[in-house]
Amino acid sequence: MAREIINSPRVTPMRSAVSHAVKCNGFVFVTGATPFRGPDRMTAELDKGDLTAQVHQVMRNITAILEEAGSSLDRAVKMNIAVTDLTRYAEFDAAFRTWFAEGNFPARQTTESVHLAHPDFLVSIDCIAEA
Repeated sequence: MAREIINSPRVTPMRSAVSHAVKCNGFVFVTGATPFRGPDRMTAELDKGDLTAQVHQVMRNITAILEEAGSSLDRAVKMNIAVTDLTRYAEFDAAFRTWFAEGNFPARQTTESVHLAHPDFLVSIDCIAEA
């Protein structure tokens, strides 16, 4: 299967030398999605300090990227989550679980990362999904 670069026009473009996703060998590999919203990276908006809002925006961005690749969130098999404060884990998990049917959760690792790519990011999530 050919390797295909995926960039969704519904998601803020990346500032670094990174694609939104790569589709290869029957899987979609989504880069660490951020909570930015808006089509222009220079004017993208962010809910500062609101972990729940940031989780929902990250999941909307992942959903858009997966749809651009012809996949969907219910085909996610593995997600890696970085949060800046693990004491807010319950808040994160409550928002995250609303995106999946009960019992259809992907494998997941959640770690604390004091510094994410932007000082106001509270969460970043990458994803591997079936294509």
